[in-house]
Amino acid sequence: MRIAVDVMGGDHGCGVVIAGAKLALEAHKDISALYLVGDQAAIHAALPPGGFRDHRVRVIHASEVVEMEDKPATALRRKKDSSIARASELIAEGKADALVSLGNTGGIFAAATFKVGRIDGVERGCIATVIPRQGNEFVLLDAGANIECKPYHLAQFSVMGAVYSREVLGRRNPRVGILSIGAEDSKGNELTLEAFKLCKKLDVNFIGNVEGHDLFRDHVDVVVCDGFVGNIVLKTSESLAVAMFSMLKRELMHSAHRQIGAFLAKGAFQTIRRRMDSEVYGGAPLLGFKGLVFKAHGAARERAVAGAMRVAAGAIKHRVNEVIGHEITRANKKLEDK
Repeated sequence: MRIAVDVMGGDHGCGVVIAGAKLALEAHKDISALYLVGDQAAIHAALPPGGFRDHRVRVIHASEVVEMEDKPATALRRKKDSSIARASELIAEGKADALVSLGNTGGIFAAATFKVGRIDGVERGCIATVIPRQGNEFVLLDAGANIECKPYHLAQFSVMGAVYSREVLGRRNPRVGILSIGAEDSKGNELTLEAFKLCKKLDVNFIGNVEGHDLFRDHVDVVVCDGFVGNIVLKTSESLAVAMFSMLKRELMHSAHRQIGAFLAKGAFQTIRRRMDSEVYGGAPLLGFKGLVFKAHGAARERAVAGAMRVAAGAIKHRVNEVIGHEITRANKKLEDK
């Protein structure tokens, strides 16, 4: 398996990204090639003395970077030698199987769309995010790539999300639901009502509408919505988790008695923190493209970069794109026949 890493997009510099890539190489001997894509001088300056000393590592020079403030499509056209463009071209040319980047989300999605290309039959690619909850996790898609969607897009998201949940997360028969304002078939807006009808025709374990309070109990494995709603859900969940830990810490430090209780429950708190740690889940996959593309958080440290590469390696191993292509072809035929 061959992975390209855009080393220029992270908040902490390419040294952190390279260190994370080194961790991944040490843990995954089945990675046959690792492309470090970015400014050659900056990469060599960040490498440990003597370099990686690993024949699998290759440096691909890119003189430009798509910055966070850049307009994605415009920047991709103007910055043809950007690190994300060069990394995407490695996939398009068949030299890499997967791409990991910490950069501008819009820029990564634009590169996946215009450089890598969509899988045949997929009308819209999407961002899938794995969100932890008690006992396991669920997949939310779209998490922000497509602000406006058609019912057909949501139906395809349900297929791609089910494949990812089954092949990568190990759910045997993932339960798929459309995020709406009520569980009843008649609840929702025009988009969700029409998507509901389409999803019922597909070979997925469709359980109907799900509400916000269903997400964090073991009720649904794949949650489908448009990118506007999905991005709000994602960022609200992230901020709520941070707020809850902050409030808990403040209250536990309020008195000596509480501090003793906190010390006794330290193991439980650490377990919860590990479950909520975004570094464990690595990056968010962009589904529906001919190559595997993963977006890691811009503030990611070494462990998170290594985690994103681990997830990418798992997706390559399970041939996720090949399965998605097959399932999308079947789904499209069913929808057209109906």
